[in-house]
Amino acid sequence: MNPDSSLTDQFYHKNLQQVLSNQTFYPVIHALEPQHKGYQLLRTSIQSFLDTANFSTHYTYVSYPFKDSAVFIKTLIKRLKEEGVISWKTKQVDSIQLRDAIFQVQQKRKLAVDGRYGAQLIRTLNNTDAEKFKRIAINLDRYKVLPPQMPKRYIWVNLPAYKLELWDNDSVQLESKVVIGKPNTRTPLLTSQISDMVTYPQWTIPNSIIMKEIVPALRRNPGYLARKGYALMKWNDELVDPYTVDWTKYKKGIPYRIVQGSGDDNALGILKFNFPNKYAVYLHDTNQRYLFKNEKRALSHGCVRVQEWEKLTYYISALDSAGFAEDTSLVPQDSIKVWLQRKEKHVIKVKSKIPVYFRYFTATVRNGRIVFFEDIYNEDKAAREAYFSTK
Repeated sequence: MNPDSSLTDQFYHKNLQQVLSNQTFYPVIHALEPQHKGYQLLRTSIQSFLDTANFSTHYTYVSYPFKDSAVFIKTLIKRLKEEGVISWKTKQVDSIQLRDAIFQVQQKRKLAVDGRYGAQLIRTLNNTDAEKFKRIAINLDRYKVLPPQMPKRYIWVNLPAYKLELWDNDSVQLESKVVIGKPNTRTPLLTSQISDMVTYPQWTIPNSIIMKEIVPALRRNPGYLARKGYALMKWNDELVDPYTVDWTKYKKGIPYRIVQGSGDDNALGILKFNFPNKYAVYLHDTNQRYLFKNEKRALSHGCVRVQEWEKLTYYISALDSAGFAEDTSLVPQDSIKVWLQRKEKHVIKVKSKIPVYFRYFTATVRNGRIVFFEDIYNEDKAAREAYFSTK
């Protein structure tokens, strides 16, 4: 396993001594810059961004979601005046004037037109070059918690880009669209490694989903499980009749498992990639493959659904194929294909422990230019308000 880098007391002491000895920060700071390819590309692309950026006009940053509605409305009105849809001469803005101003902005920016403020409107108003520049700085900083040297081979999932990449020898060997967690059931940031793959897996539903979605439904109608194709089981695998359970007494958890059996209708699809983590998430196929057509794909309960799961499966299997003679427990690709055709559940041990990185980068480089992704989980917002609130 490749853990994230950590900065020890020894690290700080060593670099402080270098600064004191040389009487300058620059050599130390330069040596500490991440060597990750993504960092270098982003850093060298800043100049082309600056060449076309407009910093001459100051625009007010609007924080959303907000804690104080009065402050929010006051800030929003100021920003709408800067946009030119409310006159600076207007002292008091009533709800009708505010709605009309928002309506104009929504039309101008080609947004859904309803005259109401929300995340989409505020995100558009905040999408200025000055704010983009801050987001570039925030994203550069995120590379600092990666290992100093990335592994030879690894799986990289950039959540805001809705994209999985398999890197091998410093080049991308496989790409795939992914579906990630909704903002209220977000996919965590983590580092792990593939341990095994499962054909036609069962889905043991996490407690968080059980308490948030399933138990409320069971209080209304215990027949909910049968309708969804779920089984209620004791921990010794004994089936339990949901009609015999008093669902009103469970507030934090239940003494049972809720399992969706394997099959084409399973939420995990027909193959799952396991890796150790405390969040009970994994990579997997899906029974809702039509969702990959969506531009915005923050739609899951937290796991990452992989469009090109089949290519990833056989890539991993091919890496292990060289060890068949030495390790008879390894599974050949033909067996995997047969099990999938027969719709059989099997656990496939993975010898090539490929590291997995779930990360959050909203600014990356494509074809020499910086592209920005939506701040799905408001991590840019949190960092911006922590580091740039007075700038």
